[in-house]
This record gives sequence, C-alpha cells and structure tokens, in this order.
Amino acid sequence: MAIRPRRSALYMPGSNARAIEKARSLQVDAVILDLEDSVAPEAKDVARDQVCAAVKAGGFGPREVVIRVNGLDTTWGEADVAAAAAAGPDAVLLPKASSAADIDRLTGLLRRGGAPDSTRVWAMIETTIGILNLPEIAGAARHPGARLACFVVGLNDLVKETRISLDEHRTAALYWLSASVTAARAHGIDVLDGVWNNFRDMEGYRRECLQGRALGFDGKTIIHPDQASAANVLFQPEASEVDWGRKIIAAFELPENKGRAVIGLEGKMVELLHRDAALRTVAIADAITARERV
Repeated sequence: MAIRPRRSALYMPGSNARAIEKARSLQVDAVILDLEDSVAPEAKDVARDQVCAAVKAGGFGPREVVIRVNGLDTTWGEADVAAAAAAGPDAVLLPKASSAADIDRLTGLLRRGGAPDSTRVWAMIETTIGILNLPEIAGAARHPGARLACFVVGLNDLVKETRISLDEHRTAALYWLSASVTAARAHGIDVLDGVWNNFRDMEGYRRECLQGRALGFDGKTIIHPDQASAANVLFQPEASEVDWGRKIIAAFELPENKGRAVIGLEGKMVELLHRDAALRTVAIADAITARERV
C-alpha cells in the first residue's frame, strides 16, 4: 500500500455544493465528504447523489478523497456504501466502528458494490465499545481481502457518551488517544486525531496539534480550511528527522553493513528498527514534496 501524507483531513458537508467545489483547491492532504453528522435527515439522499457525482467527476488533484457514510445500522447506510462503491473514492469512512465485524461488513459491501481495489476503509473510533474493542478492530486490517487503512478518533462523541470534561491537555481522554495509536501501530494502519471545535482559537489548536504529534498521530481531522496550514506544518517530519533518516538508510546500504542488524553511525547505535522508521519518515517527506509540486 502506498504511503500517503495525512497531516490534514478536512470534513466538508456533503449537502453543500459550494464547499465540495472549494475542496478541490484547498491545501489539505485529505477531504472527507460527509454524509453523516453534517447532513440533515431530509437532505441525505440529495447529499449522497451530490457527493458521489463530485467524486466521479474528480478534479481533487493529489488530495485523498474520502466519503463518510452513515452507519450501516441506519436507514441510509447501505445505500450510501453502494453509491460510494460505484463512485470509487480513495476511502470510505465508517462512523462508530465497534467491532471487527463492522469493518468486515463494510469491506464486503464495497467488494459486492464493485469498488476499486484501491478504495480503502477508514474507521471512526468514537464509542466506548469501540475503545474497548480497539485491538480487535485494528486486527481487521490483517483479515483476507482487508481494506482497513486508517483510524479517525472522534472525541466529541466519546465525551458525550462518557460525560467527562476535557481540560486543555485532554487529560481525561489520554487513554483513548494513546490506545487508538497503539492499536493502529500494532496492525500497520494510520491514525488521525480528532477535531478542534473552536476554529477561531488558533493558539489552542496549535497546542493540540503539538500534543497529537507527540502522542504519535499521523495528522489532524479539521473542520475549517484555516486550520489546514498549521496541521500541515506540525505533522510533517522535521528537516533534521529526514536528514538523519537518509543517513541511516544510506549507512545500512553500504557493502560493509549488508546483513547487519546493528551498526554504529556518528557515535550512535542504530538498529534495523531505526532503518524501518527512517524509511517511512523519508517516504512521507518525499510524498509531501511531490504533493506540493502539483
């Protein structure tokens, strides 16, 4: 599976044609065209048609295009998936994923709907059951024919369900955040941090991005275009990381280091696990550079 930068993933309401058109030119890594929370019940069918037509029309450039469908247990869920499969987005985002069975069901519906093999599954982690079942859900990425590529943490729903209060450090949610990252990493999938609701408070937003980066998230889901630039900067590898990564890769490729599991580099002990991490860091950096040239 190709490595893609997912520093910023912008939710856009599927019922808003102007917003969808604007998404084609915004400096974000991913666009999530939403059929769920941001669309009123009476507008669901129109939004579905509008979003799928936009995906088929293309024009999103290097941006990853994701359709968030309604839950499979809702009136609209299976129809959303069938339409999304025919449209062929980069991914379909499942809300309120609670078990591996949910992921497998969506995967099966996409396959039966004729979705391209390249269409991935993203999963919202936003329920207490989902948190308790994180290892099982992430493990669906290793099932035969799996498409699971990314977790998206939905803190708003988790806060509502548990009735906790969040301070500026998200102390009460740290377990959920770290558990989501750990499960994702155990099964080789990406994981995106939840949204920052007060889009006018850029200082608080930057603080939360830095915290998310420190916790291991690959990027941030966002609700306003003004939040994109900070996420793009704060979630991309630093130049020093990339330079060191290139040195590690080059060192392991030297003839005298072939087949070695541990080498010395500039006075430091470097293992194969560091090379593997360096390969990903450099690949992400190169993908970002290529994306920004478009």
